[in-house]
Amino acid sequence: MKSTFLPRAPRRLTLAAALACSLSAVSAFAADPPPPADLGAFAQQAAKTYGLNAPDVLATLAQAHYRQSVVDAMSRPAESVKTWKQYRPIFVTARRIAAGRAFYAAHRKQLQKAQDATGVPAELICAIIGVETGYGGNTGSYRVLDSLYTLAFWYPRSGDPAKAQRENDRQAFFRDQLAQLFALSKEQHFDITHLTGSYAGAMGWGQFMPSSYRQYAVDGDGDGHIDLFGGSLPDLFASVANYFVANGWKKGEPVAVRAIHDPDTIAFAPDDFTPKYTLADLEQKGYRPKVSLGQPLMASLLTLDGAQGMEDWIIFQNFYSITRYNRSPMYAMAVYQLAEAIAGKDPDTPPAP
Repeated sequence: MKSTFLPRAPRRLTLAAALACSLSAVSAFAADPPPPADLGAFAQQAAKTYGLNAPDVLATLAQAHYRQSVVDAMSRPAESVKTWKQYRPIFVTARRIAAGRAFYAAHRKQLQKAQDATGVPAELICAIIGVETGYGGNTGSYRVLDSLYTLAFWYPRSGDPAKAQRENDRQAFFRDQLAQLFALSKEQHFDITHLTGSYAGAMGWGQFMPSSYRQYAVDGDGDGHIDLFGGSLPDLFASVANYFVANGWKKGEPVAVRAIHDPDTIAFAPDDFTPKYTLADLEQKGYRPKVSLGQPLMASLLTLDGAQGMEDWIIFQNFYSITRYNRSPMYAMAVYQLAEAIAGKDPDTPPAP
């Protein structure tokens, strides 16, 4: 997908006039609920936080629409309803591996440049793009403005007091992403009414959220402009690598290794995937790496329900870094295994047909 870089002429309306315009335009769309009562407060806060013009924000929000399909998709992510034996065949397939190898071969020089600059393996950069968008083939058909508007104001609440804080945090996250979409428009001169992406508001070949685009995207080709929508693969490769570096990637260290579990010990399940155990700690709990690592590393443990039964993995800081791209450990494992297969390094877990 090519991005639409169309700077919009500023609309200098009073806040009251812009809010009236927003309310009437949004109400006119048949599928939309009544506009949120705090739309004006949101525009004021976004303007204050990111140096925007509140009437301009409201004028653009007048073109945003509620999408039930966004709520439906957000309510059933694959990571929450599938086991590893169901999830892995979606992403680690012979077809996706072959496409990844072809993509790597076609862009080897540019990928190698990103790897040399950051220490992030070229095959991992390929795997992220392969998992996220099929190497640029499917960058999403949802209008980003609609997705973020829907999730910022209309994602349903359960009414369960035990979930209230998590729901408040989710709303705050998507409202900030919507505000940062406007900040991105100002900085990069995007016409955000034309940007398309995922149901969650992620954009481009690497599916960056607006905050990630602003924080991690870099100018890889030195032309003074950042394009993650396929117009500049050097920008894309450098930005994906930079994301991992900023989230703790350790050059030359492993991502994960299969573990052997002593059947005479009790199964161990850490409360998160932060690498806070020594290998000696894990061995005391009955888990040791299947292959010698030759260096002391901090680690954690991941157990997955695989096609051949339960799989135990010792995971390291670089695995944790992948989970910063997507918090699901199955996502991180799929990216890792696809990367290994692209590089021809995955003998322990052969690709699905």
